[in-house]
Amino acid sequence: MRSLHDGRCAGPCGESLALVRRHGDIATERGRAMQLPIQITFRNLERSGAIEARIRERAEKLDAYCDRIMSCRVIVEALHKHHRHGNHYHVRVDVTVPGGELVAGREPDAHHSYTDVYVAIRDAFDAMRRQLEDYARRQDRRVKAHAVPPHGRIAELFPGEGYGRIETPDGTLVYFHRNSVVDADFDKLRIGDEVRFAEEAGERGPQASAVHPVGKHHIVG
Repeated sequence: MRSLHDGRCAGPCGESLALVRRHGDIATERGRAMQLPIQITFRNLERSGAIEARIRERAEKLDAYCDRIMSCRVIVEALHKHHRHGNHYHVRVDVTVPGGELVAGREPDAHHSYTDVYVAIRDAFDAMRRQLEDYARRQDRRVKAHAVPPHGRIAELFPGEGYGRIETPDGTLVYFHRNSVVDADFDKLRIGDEVRFAEEAGERGPQASAVHPVGKHHIVG
């Protein structure tokens, strides 16, 4: 991966952009760094090394909650200055993951803004952590669902014609031929027997090949 030096370039609307290099001696809880550098943008305020350090510290921990992060962009914005309370701040964290983009950071309004930029950073990253945890759980459920092989129970048998049909958990009937039965005797199959199989497209719809009776080893689906 091409490393980027720490630096600043001028951006539109008073933005200051910092491209933060990932140092080799920094490790996350899962022992890996993000695949792309962290990009930090300052709007309406000068670049701050202390603020960058706090953002880096929080961003480096995100991999502990999801190991599929592709990039991370953080925007720190100073809002209109109030005479009595000083600057108000808005922090937005934008993370790219396979299949989408996650955004955390309450949009500023008249009733909610931060006078402490570090509290704004904390809350934005806490919100992103929760989103990443939810994303990781959804991805894990999908992986587990895909890991379960096609399976079902024998719904119909026609010994004379040498074929039968399997009913899958969603109610689909899948044709299979006696020659597709593996490690078992077609003539010994019974209605209700649980099987797993490989599915392929047939002339009249889905059909099963390599049909394996499950026996006592039930498939969780």
